[in-house]
Amino acid sequence: MNIEGKHYRTIWSDGESVFVIDQTKLPHKFEVVVWRSVEDAAHGIRSMIVRGAPLIGAAAAYGMALAMRAKPSDEALQHAYDLLVRSRPTAVNLRWALDRMSGLLKALSPSERTDAGYREALSIADEDAKNCSVLGERGLLLFSEAWNRLDQKRPLQILTHCNAGWLAAVDWGTALAPIYKAFNAGIPLHVWVDETRPRNQGASLTAWELSHHGVPHTLIADNTGGHLMQHGMVDLCIVGSDRTTAAGDVCNKIGTYLKALAAHANGVPFYVALPFSSIDWELQDGLKEIPIEERSSEEVTRITGKTAAGEVVTVTIGPEGTRAANFAFDVTPARYVTALITERGICTASAKGLAQLRDR
Repeated sequence: MNIEGKHYRTIWSDGESVFVIDQTKLPHKFEVVVWRSVEDAAHGIRSMIVRGAPLIGAAAAYGMALAMRAKPSDEALQHAYDLLVRSRPTAVNLRWALDRMSGLLKALSPSERTDAGYREALSIADEDAKNCSVLGERGLLLFSEAWNRLDQKRPLQILTHCNAGWLAAVDWGTALAPIYKAFNAGIPLHVWVDETRPRNQGASLTAWELSHHGVPHTLIADNTGGHLMQHGMVDLCIVGSDRTTAAGDVCNKIGTYLKALAAHANGVPFYVALPFSSIDWELQDGLKEIPIEERSSEEVTRITGKTAAGEVVTVTIGPEGTRAANFAFDVTPARYVTALITERGICTASAKGLAQLRDR
């Protein structure tokens, strides 16, 4: 995607160091961070300098490459795997990428591992960018159908939650990829952007992305979506997924479940866009089996913004001593999902639908 006229991916390498966009500084500051070690990569994933299931996978792959550059031994390989796999527990792409990297590197001699690690990490990043682009084309078909049902009389109204754009992937993104493809194709559209507390990825990241691409959008408080749907102001919802079970349950940013319930109650299609690598084929029941990350309470009690004087500050919004809970994700049961959009195709959120795509 383009930032101030220059194309960027969210992660890239010069064959030695790894470079990432620091998402904790957006939207007020655009800054690139340099990783030189596997410890840097693990910290970047843990602290959410990078986030989003597809990007976490690519970041973990580059972390393994950095580890092999430092010391391509079996012990270093296992240490890197163990360190990175603990950095974020929910997004399945993390483990998927680490297993892919580890399987390749273990089969090679130490002298081959450094170059092979960087090549494979780049392949994972390239595949993600391509898959997200194809996923966007799949979703574009649904968006075109929805706009045609409106007789093309007004812009298509879309609601999204959290950030599932190019910042959450290597490029294009998941839930935002069909939006970018539709906008580029000339379909008039408008996006309702949930602020997505507690980390405000909608306000800080999605709105920032859409602004740079020129896509019409409006930022709304998280509790506004149901009201908009009741009054016919949302034609469809689309979100991403950090982990999807083999039965079609979807784990995504906290608050997604509530949007799905509102959409179901008001007859609004609720789509989930995800790369095929985000499906956890070992799990069936998302509510019982997906680990839900609990993060620092400070993400709830403190908030960062820019003052009228242009200073970026972090303030406390609750009384001193008040405890805060911070569940990072929730699970939307498959019955509330209209369809899953992947690079392999569109299917029902069901074991049968996903199995059909898997067998292609």
